[in-house]
Amino acid sequence: MRFSAVASALGLATVASAQVTVKVGATSSDAGGIFQFIPNSINATNGTVVTFEFTGVPGNHSVTQSTFADPCDPIAGGFDSGWVLIPSQPSETPTWNLTITDTSKPLWFFCKQLLPGPHCSAGMVGAINAPTSGNTFESYQNNAKNFKGNSGQGEGALVGIGASASAGPGPITGVVQAFTASPVASSAASGASGASGASGSGTASSSAAGSSGTAAGNGAIGVTANAFVGLISAVLGFALA
Repeated sequence: MRFSAVASALGLATVASAQVTVKVGATSSDAGGIFQFIPNSINATNGTVVTFEFTGVPGNHSVTQSTFADPCDPIAGGFDSGWVLIPSQPSETPTWNLTITDTSKPLWFFCKQLLPGPHCSAGMVGAINAPTSGNTFESYQNNAKNFKGNSGQGEGALVGIGASASAGPGPITGVVQAFTASPVASSAASGASGASGASGSGTASSSAAGSSGTAAGNGAIGVTANAFVGLISAVLGFALA
């Protein structure tokens, strides 16, 4: 009986360890600033569910798969949460669950938002099972900070390389909005303007599955993007040109 109790306790511990939470975005008062994943580098086994919490308020962020060599461009066939815009404190924090399916290789991801400046080159990147030597997380983040130009704006999918999700972020209610874009081309589209909630022409979604149509045309999303810039500007304390 005692052995069974110990075994059960170990089993529960194993289940508990298969849950990891990563915060997407932060506030200006947080160490490291607004543009970060917390933690930004984790280890996970097959079957682990990584829950991304979109906690940066105000914020507009994504969780988009990339590669070590090209940190700020989405990889074809990669996972992507799409943009989640939170202009003010929501009644419930949106989350996105990503299940690890292949631990034979590291997984790299970034935020592809461009406003008020590219988040990726500000260091908003993350890694799952990054090596401790060679292609380390620190090297990946340095690659991102040295990235020139805008991050690619193509949209990945729920099922990525080495990890997959069964649904988009949610709940998408109240002040929260979600945006998607055109699929990533096989060459991994780079810096295409007008394809996101950042640039003002993405598709707004009123549900986690993204089933609604375009939100009152591109102009409406442009207004949303401009409002977000104003909020971020106020937080960062700089004036818009």
